[in-house]
Amino acid sequence: MNRLFYLFLVLTSLTACNNNTATTDAPKRSFVDVSGIDTSIKPGDNFFRYVNGKWYDTAKIADDQTGVGSYMFLNIPQKQLLQHLLDSVSQLQNPNGSNEQKVGDLYASGMDTTTINQRGYEPIKPILASIDAISDVPSLMKFVATEMKTGNRSIIGFGISPDNKNGSINVAHVYQAGIGLPDRDYYFKTDSSAVGIQQAYKKYIGTLFQLTGSDQATATKNADLVYGIEKEIATVHRTNIEIRDVNSNYHKTAVALINKTQPNVGWEALLANLGAKTDTIDVSQPAYYYKLNLLLKTIPINDWKIYLKARTLATYDDALSKPFTDASFELTKVLSGQAVQKSRAQMMTANVDRHLGDLLGQLYVKRYFNEDAKKRVLALVNNLQKSLENRINHLDWMSDSTKQKAKEKLYAIIKKIGYPDKWRDYDKVQIDRNKYFENLLSCNQNDYKYQLAKLNQQVDKTEWGTTVPTVTAYNNSSPNEIVFPAGILQFPYFDFGADDAINYGGIGMVIGHEITHAFDDQGAQYDKDGNVKSWWTKEDYEKFKAKTKSLSDLYSSFTVLDTVHIHGGLTLGENTADNGGVAIAYDAFKMTDEGKDSTIKIDGFTPDQRFFLSIARIWRVKTRDAFLRMYVNTNPHSPAMWRVNGPLMNFAPFYKAFNVQPGDKNYKPEDQRIKIW
Repeated sequence: MNRLFYLFLVLTSLTACNNNTATTDAPKRSFVDVSGIDTSIKPGDNFFRYVNGKWYDTAKIADDQTGVGSYMFLNIPQKQLLQHLLDSVSQLQNPNGSNEQKVGDLYASGMDTTTINQRGYEPIKPILASIDAISDVPSLMKFVATEMKTGNRSIIGFGISPDNKNGSINVAHVYQAGIGLPDRDYYFKTDSSAVGIQQAYKKYIGTLFQLTGSDQATATKNADLVYGIEKEIATVHRTNIEIRDVNSNYHKTAVALINKTQPNVGWEALLANLGAKTDTIDVSQPAYYYKLNLLLKTIPINDWKIYLKARTLATYDDALSKPFTDASFELTKVLSGQAVQKSRAQMMTANVDRHLGDLLGQLYVKRYFNEDAKKRVLALVNNLQKSLENRINHLDWMSDSTKQKAKEKLYAIIKKIGYPDKWRDYDKVQIDRNKYFENLLSCNQNDYKYQLAKLNQQVDKTEWGTTVPTVTAYNNSSPNEIVFPAGILQFPYFDFGADDAINYGGIGMVIGHEITHAFDDQGAQYDKDGNVKSWWTKEDYEKFKAKTKSLSDLYSSFTVLDTVHIHGGLTLGENTADNGGVAIAYDAFKMTDEGKDSTIKIDGFTPDQRFFLSIARIWRVKTRDAFLRMYVNTNPHSPAMWRVNGPLMNFAPFYKAFNVQPGDKNYKPEDQRIKIW
């Protein structure tokens, strides 16, 4: 499917959503893509391919993208929609300080490539000079702290978020940091793909040094030095799977104590320079900071200065002239397989959304969001809560006392739909139409101050963690919330004119997925108030872990590319949510009038069949192989095909709807089907 057609599809959906009323004279849409179905494939062999096969075999991935279809790639036409909005706003004479002025001028400043290219790397010369002035470890750490306040992060991962053991209060957390590749494993793998990425990364760092005045030999030497430091740091990084263990990544520590045990980091001075007034801090991965404390003394200060220059250049490469953005893309090309660099307008639209998200979100909602959709989705959420409550009541492996706690948590979930009740304030952000780099620094400084102001304060449970136009949904365990921004409330996930089978199989499955996250391997460790606190009996929790282990083993058996398998441990939470989401969405669908009548057919399919067709449709995605390899190594979600086939091979109503029989490739005997919730 080409991008223009896909954009037309989205715009049609949005127009239908905005203008839809209860009239009967509106033209009826078909929500099942019959032409995309590959009838040569049996539903029981590969349901993803059965529903999406013809589309998948003919869909073209644009050269400037890593994939096409729904899910994350629905953000492509969504960004085009925002781009049209920004194109129009940026051409107007907007009142100074207004939402339109800030988003329009930030966009315009980034589109002014003539000025950006003329400046070269001039904007970061003061930062590089500050690095040259570093003379010892204390001055190095002061530089690190100062730069963090404008978005230039290197060896310290610092943030403010709820205390895992007291979810009502925000505390300071520090995390492992210091590497430039997407994951620590990239530094240690020896297969040809990983070696190619390592070489591309070193070439990228070397190019950045050359662009700032180093000769090729010196640049290559410096790149090897930086890579060596990062590889040493990576040896103590926890893996993505290890980070999923909530309790083992919580170490609230007195600053006075850690200051004594890690004098080279100098925690008291570091926090003072960050403006963080606190006497305790949660050190999520202590091994990293013990190693950093050692490396700060064993690695020569001049080597650290070279490292900090590399990290600074990598932080700001896309904010500088074209040779820097080109160098960045050459690495992206190897990591993801993307063939052509995104247009400047695409990149600037993403930047405005990233830096002034709530301002852009207000303009988006005003133009495109249908308030009636919010009410209907809330009704869906409520039905799914009832569905899960019923499933909890009938679990044969959970005791009554744990069931009661589970239901209390279920109905304590905060539901956020469409857009926030209050928008974020950007009054302190200064945007100059002629100074793109400085605009980014102003946004970063504002973000830092915004986050820092939360330290030791009550958690604001009205705050959102995503921008409104983004096609996403999420569960946040700490405040015990589920969030569905306006961006995802469109076809194929939701359409105001669609029948219940389509919407419950679409947004209903997504809602069920996010609700189930409250009870996945991580979410299950949080109580109804968002605290890491056991609410299970010991026996129940052991049974729960045994069931999730079976799910982890099942997904680890799925082959993605060649010998590459899904990492069942990394994706366990998402797989648990997918399996639970399908089940509770189906039960909620059966509460509706359409769900109760299994005889009526639309487009030749029964309501149950349409429900499952919708599930396969929302994960209709095709990606480049290089992107898929990176995705499997770093993303906690399974690839799209297994988000469909994995849950359905465990779900009896699917077998009945499509007459799945022994001998079908994805058939599982009833006693081997995994059911958790």
